[in-house]
Amino acid sequence: MSVKKMIKQTLAVAMAAFLAGEAAAAETMISQGLPSFADLVEELSPSVVNISTTTKPDDNGLEAEADMMETAAPEFRHFFENGKKQEALGSGFIIDKEGFIITNAHVINDAESIDVTLSDETVHEAKIIGKDNLTDIALIKITTQKELKPVRFGDSDKARVGDWILAIGNPFGLGGSVTAGIISAKSRDIESGQYDNFIQTDASINQGSSGGPMFNMAGEVIGINSVIFSTNGASMGIGFAIPINLADWVIKQLKADGTVHRGWIGIKIQPNSPETALAFGLEKTDGVVVSDVTIDGPAQKAGLEAGDIISGFNQEDITSPKDFSTRVAEAKIGSTADVKIIRDGKPLSVKIMIEELKAEKPLSSTSKTAEIKQLNEDEFLVEELGFKLKPITEETIKQYHLLPNTKGMIISEVLAGSDGAEKGLKAGNVIVKMDKQDIIDIDSVKNCLNEAKMENNRPILLLLQNGESINFVAVKLATENK
Repeated sequence: MSVKKMIKQTLAVAMAAFLAGEAAAAETMISQGLPSFADLVEELSPSVVNISTTTKPDDNGLEAEADMMETAAPEFRHFFENGKKQEALGSGFIIDKEGFIITNAHVINDAESIDVTLSDETVHEAKIIGKDNLTDIALIKITTQKELKPVRFGDSDKARVGDWILAIGNPFGLGGSVTAGIISAKSRDIESGQYDNFIQTDASINQGSSGGPMFNMAGEVIGINSVIFSTNGASMGIGFAIPINLADWVIKQLKADGTVHRGWIGIKIQPNSPETALAFGLEKTDGVVVSDVTIDGPAQKAGLEAGDIISGFNQEDITSPKDFSTRVAEAKIGSTADVKIIRDGKPLSVKIMIEELKAEKPLSSTSKTAEIKQLNEDEFLVEELGFKLKPITEETIKQYHLLPNTKGMIISEVLAGSDGAEKGLKAGNVIVKMDKQDIIDIDSVKNCLNEAKMENNRPILLLLQNGESINFVAVKLATENK
């Protein structure tokens, strides 16, 4: 039996089970007095299209793989026979009467040809207008004399967890299919990219549904169905959609000139964790921590430093790294941004010129490898942190009256004038962790110090134990350029 025939038989069995389940669910809804979606589906279906692409087979005639994260199943499969072109299936939706259609970038990546099937079963060849792999959004276009019915965009920010939604797509190549569910969560980060901000739903989204619309009950698109979480390739009740508010900005740029232009200021950031906030004497974990600044980049030219906490951007509060990255990306290139920061516990404001993000622009650092001097058999000078360290031994436990089970390394002396001295470090303090990493020996210290130096000499977060009390302190590195 051929591979293609086996696939068709498997899909037939799965479809029969699926339809039986849908029928049972419909009877339950009727018996409970729940609304029917039939009128809404009839209105919306003409706006949704099926997309099929062909690509050249690879050298070995093997199945091509979708470019998705390891924890999420591919949104579409390529069914093939050796020596033949591979076929991929997806979905999309019409956004205007000129024939522009939105889908996912991964649906049309590497496509040699793209066919769009409308709701009346007519097939039209499409061309790629532009795509953005960072958000997995693509814009394609068909030319037809038929009157097309575009969708209406809603406001994804106003969507609430628990709201009903409809998903329409082309699962398994079966043609237009409708599923219903609720919004399970918002602002999901599934670690697929720096602009993750997905809407999560329990509506059934299967392979081939990529690029299809997520509708609210007003018949407005609020998301682009993009990813499923699965261990077997089929829907497991967890699907993700790109919010249309995020997509709208991308789509407008793709429509204008086929590419996306993003703002850039040249910094690396990390979350402001409770530990970090405590170390900096802050009550809230809002904002983001600057961990690296690009040499000669816009941020460095404006005076931004590693260790600064960014709390606001152009009069808007910053709540997370994703929030900040999106705001910078969407800022007008060539404009000047008003950035609110906290440095040494004091609020400041800096003006940063927005440049365009280029793929070849790396974060450059001039940091060198950490140097730790061994003073004698059991004492080390960490000059860049401004103190001397000793390992925890029976002798030091007695000398500094430590608890018998103490772990880490003990500060034997703090250098005058160092940042550590200013932060109140004292001989007898035990360093339990550095940047959340356990300190076992001097090599552990050196590894943490090297990481901080490679990230433009950012401050190091120390977890200190003094008797039975534990507290966090962020210590700046003493460097030649400071």
